[in-house]
Amino acid sequence: MDDLNVVVIGGSGFIGSHLVAQLAGAGARVLVPSRRYEDAKHLIFLPRVEVRQADVHDDAVLAGLLRGADAVVNLVGLLHSRPGTPYGPDFARAHVELPRRIAAAAVAAGVPRYLHMSALGAGADGPSMYARSKWDGELAAQARPPLAATIFRPSVVFGPGDNFLNLFAKMQRLLPVVPLAGADVRFEPVYVGDVARAFVAALRQPRSRGRIYELGGPQVYTLAQLVRLAGRYGGHPRPVVKLPDGLARLQARLFECLPGTPLMSRDNLDSMKVDNVVAPATSALTLADLGIGPTALEVAAPHYLGAVADPLDGYRRRAGR
Repeated sequence: MDDLNVVVIGGSGFIGSHLVAQLAGAGARVLVPSRRYEDAKHLIFLPRVEVRQADVHDDAVLAGLLRGADAVVNLVGLLHSRPGTPYGPDFARAHVELPRRIAAAAVAAGVPRYLHMSALGAGADGPSMYARSKWDGELAAQARPPLAATIFRPSVVFGPGDNFLNLFAKMQRLLPVVPLAGADVRFEPVYVGDVARAFVAALRQPRSRGRIYELGGPQVYTLAQLVRLAGRYGGHPRPVVKLPDGLARLQARLFECLPGTPLMSRDNLDSMKVDNVVAPATSALTLADLGIGPTALEVAAPHYLGAVADPLDGYRRRAGR
């Protein structure tokens, strides 16, 4: 990994920040392009990490970013989009058009590796715009055979700085009860550190080229169980009220009308029509195939849910900052 040049697109986000830190710790030189420098400046204290303000949707800019790179990682993802068929324009731009641009630019620049973040549940006939766009994004990433892109499909990702368990813990600090849509949907939450380790391990293993890895944790939970755990570990457990489908869709529609990013959209509800777990029948490659033992939620979550956690605090402490 020493002196490997890696471009991490989407590196300023929750998962990206953990991955960039692990790559830097392994000796790689990491370039993190960001549309706004301020969004990624928390990474600049890491060794061998460069943050560059850039528009990755501009083909000429993208070509310059990938010049001389040994690998490119794409972590860009959205949870919400305006409507459309088979998916909305925001999903199309971020999940499909960008991977296509990255693959084309990587081949033109002679970049040998492309690691692409997808999601469990991605499928051409997926129940949501999100799932369908993630599937087409995989196809776009794989459309340039010389790259033999490595695809990762995680379940919901938890860890310091997440917007999942932290969100439910915050809700229970503020609300007397939690009205919950999709309460019985099953998830297989995977720790963010394990997801980052999976990318690093894949970069070290040439046999991972062209393969698809489904990433899940050691245990399956219903959403209601996860909400209750978040409340308990956050110190404010509240009753969970399961919403019927009709009321859940009404709630989601109301959230969509509020300013800012909605807590829940109707497309999110559509995604939850199917369980978000690694399917044993598929014999999918998993964390174990990369030599990684998954971290239990019960081990990691209590350490960061008591207060809002900064995902890079540990790295800052080691650096003496």
